[in-house]
Amino acid sequence: LTANEGLSSRGMALHGAGFIVTPEQAKALGLGTVPGLDRHIRPYRNGKDLMATPRGVMVIDLFGLDAEDVRRRFPAVYQHVLETVKPARHAQFQKSPTRDAQEYLDAWWTHGKPREQLRPALAGLPRYIATVETAKHRVFQFLDAAILPDNKLVAIASDDAFHLGVLSSRVHVTWAMRTGGWLGVGNDSVYVKSRCFDPFPFPDCSDALKAKIRAVADELHAHRKARQAAHPRLTLTQMYNVLDKLRAGEALDADNERIKAEGLVLILKELHDRIDALVLDACGWGDHSTEAQVLERLVKLNADRAAEEKAGKVRWLRPDYQIPRFGSEAERAHIAEAARQAKSTDGIKPKQGVLDFDDDLREMLPAAERAKPKYPTGNELAETAAVMSVLMSAGEPISIPQIAKRFSQGKAIDKRVSSTVLALARLGHLTSPDGETFSLRRQ
Repeated sequence: LTANEGLSSRGMALHGAGFIVTPEQAKALGLGTVPGLDRHIRPYRNGKDLMATPRGVMVIDLFGLDAEDVRRRFPAVYQHVLETVKPARHAQFQKSPTRDAQEYLDAWWTHGKPREQLRPALAGLPRYIATVETAKHRVFQFLDAAILPDNKLVAIASDDAFHLGVLSSRVHVTWAMRTGGWLGVGNDSVYVKSRCFDPFPFPDCSDALKAKIRAVADELHAHRKARQAAHPRLTLTQMYNVLDKLRAGEALDADNERIKAEGLVLILKELHDRIDALVLDACGWGDHSTEAQVLERLVKLNADRAAEEKAGKVRWLRPDYQIPRFGSEAERAHIAEAARQAKSTDGIKPKQGVLDFDDDLREMLPAAERAKPKYPTGNELAETAAVMSVLMSAGEPISIPQIAKRFSQGKAIDKRVSSTVLALARLGHLTSPDGETFSLRRQ
């Protein structure tokens, strides 16, 4: 479904264990003392971190920088990656001299799969939703925006607890268990984003019902975090193992009784039951639908939504982010007009989902009315996200001067834009048909 486009992706594939460092190593590399390094050494989480015991590790993330930038600005980091990552990349190329291996070797200081299309979707969010790709229990949770997700996580670029609630409900989990895969000794479920998330038809319900789902989803997230904070050994896997036993009416042994008490699992069950009932209500199906009925209705709803989208009606999940990148010209013009009208109303802030002129949707207004956004000079991640946003919305290859003209500084930032574009091109994230115009390389 177009409505879900551009919001979900697997996390970073490092292709180099040397990128992972302890907080102590990060401090020795300059974190906390070298200006700007906090944007390039970040907390890092994989599946075990989320469902079992967190390792507390960090990851070096040099996306958007070329090797010379890293060596000049962060020499200790450069030496660390030169020593721990580049030799492994070289060995990989020698073992398997494929095109991918060559690309990894050419850009040895950055992650193998840095997920350049996920990054702008996450930019500006205080948190996002994640689930472990392969797991016994299909659990969704919020992660802080500072955390970089591992390749074995599926990240969903939304900070809306309504989306968390829908994804956590049995409506979506039933769908995901049937459309995804199965893997491993325990035959664990695999969340395949192209089959589980992208085609899933989110319910379109009243604002009042969305608010109720948000409230319970936020309470669910807070409950789990609070129990784990109070009992550091307590894992989500343990809590959901006990929840499954309670639902099945199985007797609990002493260890499971401890987990039930520490995790307050009866409250966990009640919160999930409330989310299930609310989401079924949002779908208009009642709270006694069987699994087969839920699946049948979801398939029909997916077909109905696809027909709507073909006719031009898209129920965007994040219209402010998605419409400038994937929407029709009519949708772009409509939301820009809504923003203009909201801006002209003194003392009234635009509602969520209606864009302010501080957003990059200013580009959708006629040239005479356009207030161009400011290029975020001095913040490499923000500069990269800004350039990629322009490239994604352009729809065709454009030149560096054309990109610079999209911002208020115009020609004054040609060199900054050129540095970012050429760095992305060297890393293989951009293609150029003529050496002068550029577009995003599709994953």
